[in-house]
Amino acid sequence: MTSQQRVVVIGGGLAGLRLAARLGGDAAVTILGEEPHVPYNRVLLAEVLAGRYAPEVTALPAPGPALRRGVRAVRIDRADRTVHCDDGSAWRYDVLVLATGSNPVLPPLRGLFEPDGRDLPDGVHAFRTMDDCLALDSALTARPGANAVVIGGGLLGVSAARALAERGARVVLAQQGTRLMERQLDADASALLHTHLGELGVEIHTECRVRGLTTRAAGTGRRVTGVDLAVGLHLDADLVVLACGVRPRTGLARAAGLDARKGVVVDDRLRTADPRIHAIGDCAEHAGRVYGLAGPALEQADALAAVLTGGAPAPTTYGGTRALTRLTLSRGPRPLDLAAFGETTALPGDDVVRLADATRRTYRKVVVRGDRLVGGVLLGELSAVGALARTWEDDEPLRATDDLFHLITDDGGA
Repeated sequence: MTSQQRVVVIGGGLAGLRLAARLGGDAAVTILGEEPHVPYNRVLLAEVLAGRYAPEVTALPAPGPALRRGVRAVRIDRADRTVHCDDGSAWRYDVLVLATGSNPVLPPLRGLFEPDGRDLPDGVHAFRTMDDCLALDSALTARPGANAVVIGGGLLGVSAARALAERGARVVLAQQGTRLMERQLDADASALLHTHLGELGVEIHTECRVRGLTTRAAGTGRRVTGVDLAVGLHLDADLVVLACGVRPRTGLARAAGLDARKGVVVDDRLRTADPRIHAIGDCAEHAGRVYGLAGPALEQADALAAVLTGGAPAPTTYGGTRALTRLTLSRGPRPLDLAAFGETTALPGDDVVRLADATRRTYRKVVVRGDRLVGGVLLGELSAVGALARTWEDDEPLRATDDLFHLITDDGGA
């Protein structure tokens, strides 16, 4: 790629900004960011909602004049190699990068929308953007001790419930699955997490399907008053947080005729079916997988920068990311830190080592298959996570002298 080439990035989040920073002066980069805010790290939104960080603490390094804030791309003209935006501007590209991220999943609940309507009732919030976070913050300030219902018990739902509880809300968390964070944690770790949230005052209902919302007229719209559960229970609610997962934003790609399944399909050079268009981050599907985590987004941005510049030290192909999930909420009298990676539920024949300390409320577990570390989960004490994650990411055979118990001690087997 020459310095004369124009790279247009649709998306001003973590992946898009990382790519622009890695390209540096090797390209004329334009970033089209839909949100009006200074770019921020979504991972820290729960910390902002809990009141531990001011919003400005989440700011990402300034990308300078390359970023156009508050500009939404509405159409890609592949023949003319032009991106058209909602403000009437048009941006020509030699290379186009889709870093459009994802949207929150809005569940099909009775009462969520009016017939032919698209507006959520007052008091109902997704928890995905800075605007969502600021709206929830304002609602909590206006209604101290509000009744809040969080729908969804994954990573996002757990983070939101804990933040709301720390702000003094009376929180109920409704999880349709059998346990909290069931995609990342095994049953024992999930039970400890359940206990931790319960001690903060969060009331948790698992295997619990939400049937609908109740609302009342408020001005020209509606305000939420409660949540109906499928078991017949009604919960009063001043606030409802939808934390039911995310869905890759693929509308632009589909409209442009690109292959989009779970996400925008890319190859090992992060190219779509159009060799001039790439995709990275939450919107990208590589080898059948969409990650939806910050670590893979950054790794994809680095890999694409190497692809476009042909430079070392990064490889010029992307082979996937072995992603680690980490939740760190370590302040206050009841700290919670957890990390999980790989396969945390063992298969028949796997070797499993667990170390649990009821007094310190810590839990560590590793799963070994043959001579490979295939997964692990740690809760309450993460001093071993670095060494464990490196062993797992490198996918190297364990040495015959390795003591499995030593893998989960404080030094991580180093």
